[in-house]
Amino acid sequence: MLLKDAIHDFLTHCEIGKYQSQKTLENYRHYLKRFQDFADAKTDVSKISNETIRDYRLYLHRMQVKGEGITLNIKTQQYHLIALRAMLKHLHKNDIKTISPEKIELPKVPGREVDVLDREELDAMMNVVDPTKRNGLRDLALLHLLYSTGLRVSEISKLNRADVNLKTREFRVIGKGRKARIVFISEIAKGHLLQYLESRDDNWLPVFASNSNRSNQTTLTGEERRLQPQAIERVVRSVASRAGIMKKVTPHTLRHTFATELLRNGADIRSVQEMLGHASITTTQIYTHLTHKRLKEIHEQFHK
Repeated sequence: MLLKDAIHDFLTHCEIGKYQSQKTLENYRHYLKRFQDFADAKTDVSKISNETIRDYRLYLHRMQVKGEGITLNIKTQQYHLIALRAMLKHLHKNDIKTISPEKIELPKVPGREVDVLDREELDAMMNVVDPTKRNGLRDLALLHLLYSTGLRVSEISKLNRADVNLKTREFRVIGKGRKARIVFISEIAKGHLLQYLESRDDNWLPVFASNSNRSNQTTLTGEERRLQPQAIERVVRSVASRAGIMKKVTPHTLRHTFATELLRNGADIRSVQEMLGHASITTTQIYTHLTHKRLKEIHEQFHK
């Protein structure tokens, strides 16, 4: 099988066999296209050897980021190899002769750093939003819902009014890998969301909608007005900047803060895994070093 055909077959499997997200497919396509450019699309996958992989790793290590004059960081190099290994596993599963995926060793990367907000920073963000200003009620509801639920930015963008049960303060979302989970809303978040929704005089489906004053916005449908992930990221960055927070703050920072607060206040890691929608407990364990640090601070403060 030619490499270009193998990549096409793998991506098709990811889309209709594993129901992976468009973002995952986009990433796989990008990383595998780079291997295809390196090895030649007409290469037969049976010809991929240890030497091919070694030379490809060297190629990635020396690659310059276009326009920036720097090389790919080690994490990005790892992503390329993970995509290649996933494709090789698919080929092996279908009895197509090629190099064993186990032959690809992933580079060791430094431990993942997780940025979280402390209570003072979180309060500063909430307090800087003026609910009487344009989009104020929306942005305040958005921030509170992100922090209250730990939703991914893509998940909160896709929310429809019919999805959210404000009476029970819980609802179902479909996350990564089409995995369903139950999400809970705090009383505070419920209050802000209710206030925002009651302020709207439309019947659009999206929970969060664009309220631009551009002339062409008046003809857009409810779906076209849905607040997209990039717009949500801009809202969070803008609010953090106005609150005087110097570090980079994204919707995922609020998700990290949600998880860390749960663990610091005594939640068990399995429950946090379920609430975040992580397929593996290993992913959730990135937060444990933060809670361990807090325990150390308590120990040093109270143990004399």
